[in-house]
Amino acid sequence: MKYIIIGAVAGGASTAARLRRLNEHAEIVIFEKGQYISYANCGLPYYIGNVIKDRNKLFVQTATSFAARFNVDVRVSTEVTAINPSVKTVSAINLLTGEEYTESYDKLVLSPGASPIRPALPGIQYEGIFTVRNVGDTDYIKGYVTETKPQKAVVIGAGFIGLEMAENLHELGLDVSVVEMSNQILAPVDLPIAALAQKHLREKGIHLHLNTAVTGFEKEDGRLKVQLQDKADLEADLVILSIGVRSDTKLAENAGLKIGQARGIWVNEYLQTSDPDIYAVGDAIEYANPISGQTTITFLAGPANKQGRICANNLVFGNNQKYNGSINTAIVKLFDLTLGAAGMAVKHLERNKIPHLTATIHGNSHAGYYPGAQLMTIQIAFSPENGQLLSAQVIGGEGVDKRLDVLSSVIKNKGTIYDLIEFEQAYAPPFSSAKDPVNMVGFVAENILLDRLKVIECSKLNSVEPHAALIDVRTPAEFAGGTIEGAINIPLDEIRNRLSEVPVDRPLYIFCQQGMRGYLAQRILVQNGFENVTNLSGGYLLWKTYKDEMEQAEAEVL
Repeated sequence: MKYIIIGAVAGGASTAARLRRLNEHAEIVIFEKGQYISYANCGLPYYIGNVIKDRNKLFVQTATSFAARFNVDVRVSTEVTAINPSVKTVSAINLLTGEEYTESYDKLVLSPGASPIRPALPGIQYEGIFTVRNVGDTDYIKGYVTETKPQKAVVIGAGFIGLEMAENLHELGLDVSVVEMSNQILAPVDLPIAALAQKHLREKGIHLHLNTAVTGFEKEDGRLKVQLQDKADLEADLVILSIGVRSDTKLAENAGLKIGQARGIWVNEYLQTSDPDIYAVGDAIEYANPISGQTTITFLAGPANKQGRICANNLVFGNNQKYNGSINTAIVKLFDLTLGAAGMAVKHLERNKIPHLTATIHGNSHAGYYPGAQLMTIQIAFSPENGQLLSAQVIGGEGVDKRLDVLSSVIKNKGTIYDLIEFEQAYAPPFSSAKDPVNMVGFVAENILLDRLKVIECSKLNSVEPHAALIDVRTPAEFAGGTIEGAINIPLDEIRNRLSEVPVDRPLYIFCQQGMRGYLAQRILVQNGFENVTNLSGGYLLWKTYKDEMEQAEAEVL
């Protein structure tokens, strides 16, 4: 049996390694048009920022070491120019020698990946404007920074890679601006969670320009000028383009393979294309999202690696293992914060008309009485029918990753909020609390699902009934330090004795700092005959950050 794999790195290399482990005698050929076969793509920004100082540590395997270990014919700097399914051959060209030839296969695996989007803007060809997708890009940027010693950088695009680049360039001492067309950073998360991250980035000295479009570039006296629509130009010595990637489907299209609605290579549940002898993995394929059912493309290394293993199993044993899709679990370090998400954000659930409820809590990374506890915020969305978990977003310092991993596992396995309630964590004061934040968000979600707690999201507070009453149940000192306009202050511990001050004929919106005291006040009021009582989800803490960021974004538009 002869297997040809087009494209290496995450999907292709993992497919080849698994194929060899399953079949010692198969002939396996990898074509990779780049120089490198297996490298840590996600580590590239940290090498630029000198967090990873040794370039060699970026390489999981070299072409030579991979070939030796797995007995694979590795052909780097070789581009496949055509696939000929009718005769089961590929046409290739050695980019170093110019040699052109054909190679036959029994089974073929496509792993062509994706290419960074580089829009046809005026001046985009100028030196000093880079994308960050592979080792070559990284070497160019590293060399440019070392030689020219830039002072100002502009990152265009506030996705995961863009923000990682912004942080690492800032750590190198550059003055960094981030330009983003949307009204928030990080499209996969909801604005209230993004607002917490935006506030932190501004505090660290990153200049955020949201609701801002780039229209072109100029160069004057050796310095770049980034031209913005309806705004003043930004000066820059270095520009990073991080505005997304596009699946590389050219080979598949030219070979007559089916391209799906999301413009990725169509595959079935076994990762098999429309040609039964051709499979595909990685950034170029599309498949049904497990939550929405709509076809989507995932540009993440984790799913690509897992697809490689499943693909190899199906190649060797026949189609016996299904790929169940990706819920797009992702995480990013932003200076002192960590932000992660899994599943479909609330805005995307709304867009897809998927019924949902939400719950938001603030909790400590470990027991509050043990030194060093750090606050984190967890937002989940879940089905109002059965409590199935649909998404999770977590932001904070220590411990964000392990909570996100738990929540992601529940989403992936179609679990419910009751799985969060019963989640049994490893508990000792340095690591967690007896009731972990994962449990706490499950408790809140259960109360909402069973209609024991009525909540309103901070993003919707400005649309409440004009005659509604706002009640701040924090302490007088907290109230004096800032509150929501129009709120009256009745501290939680006094509310039972001050029920006569609570309006009986108006909708009531209760809030505290984080949400817990508001819930307790709501329970007291409901059981004392007040019927229309709603608690502000996430409390004043989340509302204030969201409000400040919305005002900042509006000011930037003006």
